[in-house]
Amino acid sequence: MTSNTPVPLHPAALEQIAFHRTELALLMGLYGRMVAAGEWRDYGLSFLRDVAVFSVFKHTAENPIYKVEKRPKLRLKQGQYAVIGMDGQVLKRGNDLRQVLRVLDRKLIRAVD
Repeated sequence: MTSNTPVPLHPAALEQIAFHRTELALLMGLYGRMVAAGEWRDYGLSFLRDVAVFSVFKHTAENPIYKVEKRPKLRLKQGQYAVIGMDGQVLKRGNDLRQVLRVLDRKLIRAVD
């Protein structure tokens, strides 16, 4: 006889990294300022097992110009947050998201000058 009850998944299979509400507020605040300055046009969110990614785009159909990654496993090493440029270069890394995002705020100040 076959059973129609689903096979329970292992708890680790259900885990995925995500941004917390306060982290999203910081990211969306920066995004809003950059959109208002005409620097960014679109964003995307990805939530995977090892990393959560906030990607920003200058044009919708392009590769992201910046990615903000959250990797909790690196919290005790280099820092769980990183801003990565289009070329894959890490621009800033640390455990304080607000501090890490300042590297992008500086780009906004230069763009407005």
